[in-house]
Amino acid sequence: MASSTVQNLPSVSEITVHNLPKVSVIIPVYNGGENFHRCLTSMAKAASSALEVIVVADGDTDGSWLLAKNFGVKVIRNPKSVGPAKARNLGAKVARGEVLFFVDADVEIYPETIDKVAIAFQQEPEIAALIGCYDDAPGADNFLSQYKNLFHHYTHQTASEQASTFWGACGAIRRDVFLEIGGFDESYRHPSVEDIELGYRLKHHGYQIKLCKHIQVKHLKCWKVISLLKAEIFYRALPWTALILRDRQIINDLNLNLTNRISVVLLYALLGSVIAACWWTSSLILTFTFSLALLILNASVYQFFWEKRGFSFTLLTIFWHWLYYLYSGLAFAIGLVRHQILNKPRYSFRLFQNFS
Repeated sequence: MASSTVQNLPSVSEITVHNLPKVSVIIPVYNGGENFHRCLTSMAKAASSALEVIVVADGDTDGSWLLAKNFGVKVIRNPKSVGPAKARNLGAKVARGEVLFFVDADVEIYPETIDKVAIAFQQEPEIAALIGCYDDAPGADNFLSQYKNLFHHYTHQTASEQASTFWGACGAIRRDVFLEIGGFDESYRHPSVEDIELGYRLKHHGYQIKLCKHIQVKHLKCWKVISLLKAEIFYRALPWTALILRDRQIINDLNLNLTNRISVVLLYALLGSVIAACWWTSSLILTFTFSLALLILNASVYQFFWEKRGFSFTLLTIFWHWLYYLYSGLAFAIGLVRHQILNKPRYSFRLFQNFS
């Protein structure tokens, strides 16, 4: 089971808290609603561990800035929305802490979360940044929210601790390093891959990023079909493809590991065999073979969901997981064609090459 990969680390109370680096928590928000209230409530239970909590109200129209003010945190108000990348940068400019801890407005932290972040930087001075992960108890109870957040939890719990990307929902970075590399890329005007891009630049500059699997937060977002597909395709898959092609690297980790890449190829081979079966029924043998290969290749994922949510949930998971491979492959193909047309590169990009 994926959660068994977490190390048995001592609790915060068992670790000295002397000379811990000061942490500034930065939360960008745009019309945060009830989830933002829950975020701030959880922050209040842990805020004594932080030097300051900074909320950047990004042109909100629902009074999120006033809610934050009532919680007694520092508030920066943008008259209009500029996007989470620039909002985080604005918070970083006024932050006084040695460590900048970025948290999304639809996330609940635990009372010891900030201490765990500070302790990680104290104990490992060689790391420039760290990321955590979502826990295995998502806030919204509908299927898509449970599936998406549990899949995120599984992916991070089974990934390498030597990370190659940053994560804006629960990620911390030394302030001097953040300012040195220029912060988040403000050309991203929507929640997108600005955190991944920051991680790529960190690695390019020779800095270390650690995935701390014991630092977990609760995601409160309620995913619906349209909102999930829109975010996954237009704000994640397509811009991430552009980033991969820009930097010419596919990291063999997280969503880009070799298993996922092979699964995309198998999924399209499966679709091809189904279409071919309209003319040649013998192709159904290939359909069965490719389906079985996909199930075997992703068996650990489905075992995780079975143990967490049972058989019927796992069946739905398989459908959405294969759909994920479908639109991820399509987005990569579209991004590759667009890159070839716009940039006319002189190299051939290889899907299974690991540049890192």
